[in-house]
This record gives sequence, structure tokens and C-alpha cells, in this order.
Amino acid sequence: MAWLSDVRDAAHRLKTADRVLVVGCSGGGKTTLARKIATRFSLPFISMDREFFWLPGRVARARPEQRALIAERIKRDRWIMDGTNTSSFDLRLPRTDIVLWVRMPRLICVWGAVSRWLKWIGRTRPEMTPGCPEQVDLEFLRYIWNFEKKHSPMVLAAMAAHGPDVFPVLQLKSRHQMRELLDLLGSPA
Repeated sequence: MAWLSDVRDAAHRLKTADRVLVVGCSGGGKTTLARKIATRFSLPFISMDREFFWLPGRVARARPEQRALIAERIKRDRWIMDGTNTSSFDLRLPRTDIVLWVRMPRLICVWGAVSRWLKWIGRTRPEMTPGCPEQVDLEFLRYIWNFEKKHSPMVLAAMAAHGPDVFPVLQLKSRHQMRELLDLLGSPA
């Protein structure tokens, strides 16, 4: 894995990237970031929640079907994909030009998830499958609270296993870094 430490270097690489993967904890801002980059570079935006994981009524799509859909989509020449699920890193990472890991503090992620729920309460946001209204429960909040401890090591292990030296990774650990990246890309923050 090639880690980027400079937001300017990442912005330079993003300008020529055809396939971008945006990962991170729920509520951290990865979808917002991915959508802004998609708009700036006319990259097709892929929401893993909407396109692969969920059927109407928050019914999980069968894992083999998810993988088949992902395998088909990543064949395309250009895309930006929003989603952290490590079980498909073996498919996605080899096709990725750059990974943006939105790694916000957990309080920011909890606030992001709760404020998103308040905004969309009773409705389905555009990044979800129709028929999957926004929801927040204690289990989801626990997932967010423990993401860094439980899930980040899995992200690191999956990156090491399925993408060594294939792509650079930039970790964005603050809203300031995200705004700086978008400013450098010429996209409104």
C-alpha cells in the first residue's frame, strides 16, 4: 500500500484517476465527498448501499448476488464508489486508482449519522435503495462508536491482502482536510 500524506499529492492524482474508492465509517462524510468529486470530474457515482446491498424494505441482497453486481460494475472504465464493505475488496481494489479513507473521529461520525437521520426521517435518501427509509438505532450507533477499534483493522488487513502497491491511499481525518482537498480540486466544499 502506498500511503499519501499530502492532500496536494492526492488532489493531483485524483485529477487523472478514472476509478476512485471512498471508504470510511458511516456518518463521516464519505458519500458527500464522493458525490462532490463525481460531479467535479464527471465520474459515475456508485453507492454500494443503493446498487448492491439493499433491496426495498431494508432486505439484504444475497452475498453472491452482491458480488456478481459489483464484479460487473467495476469493469467499467470510470467510476467513484462509496462503500467500505471489506468482503468485496478483492474485486474492487485491483481496479482502483486511488482510495480516499474518510477517517473522522467517532463523535463526528455519530453526529453525522444522527443529523442525516433527522434530515431524512421517514424518507429514503438518494444513496439508498427506494423503500429503505433513513433509520438510526442503538446497534447502528454502537457500530459507529466502535468502528475504529473493530473495523479499521479489517480495512487495513483487506487493503494489505488485496491491494498491496496497487493504489495510493489518503486518509482524511478532519473536515478541514476534506475541504482542502475539494478546494484543490476546484470543487465547492
